[in-house]
Amino acid sequence: MDWDMVAPMIVLVVLILTIGGVILLRPISKRVSQLLDVYARERDSGQESELRRLREVVETLDARMRLVEERQDFTDKLLEGPSMRDPARLPRRSEEPDASA
Repeated sequence: MDWDMVAPMIVLVVLILTIGGVILLRPISKRVSQLLDVYARERDSGQESELRRLREVVETLDARMRLVEERQDFTDKLLEGPSMRDPARLPRRSEEPDASA
């Protein structure tokens, strides 16, 4: 077997396999890249919707906490010290009408 003839045949076979592989695998690789792109977009949009939902929940919780704080402040003011029980702070009644009249 003459190596002068084998080397060009090996180069030719490698060249043909390379070109054939590119021709056959290029559409497959394009489709795979498109699928990966769609998957990445769906995952990102899913994360955005989850983030939006969590933001709404936090805003709702914040509003409810403000309401609870207002109610707590009101209750604290009502229960503060002897302000309502101090007779000097109670409003004075005007003379009571006669019950006999």
